[in-house]
Amino acid sequence: MGYLTKEEIHDRVNYHAPTPKGVDRHAALSAAAEEFMRVINNIVPEGREKSLAMTNAEQAKMWASAGVARNPETV
Repeated sequence: MGYLTKEEIHDRVNYHAPTPKGVDRHAALSAAAEEFMRVINNIVPEGREKSLAMTNAEQAKMWASAGVARNPETV
């Protein structure tokens, strides 16, 4: 990964207010992640695999949201 600039560090740790399009994109991500997690919850037996699937689905949604928030100019 290498050396990060002060600006890159600042961008990673500070709040990014969503644009109006960003709000819609965050909502779309949330809806998709929620549906996926419901499917996992309903069909995967209790255990380590289910726990990891739920954690990773949540993590994927969080990273996708960060991508939207950190790049408000994207469509």
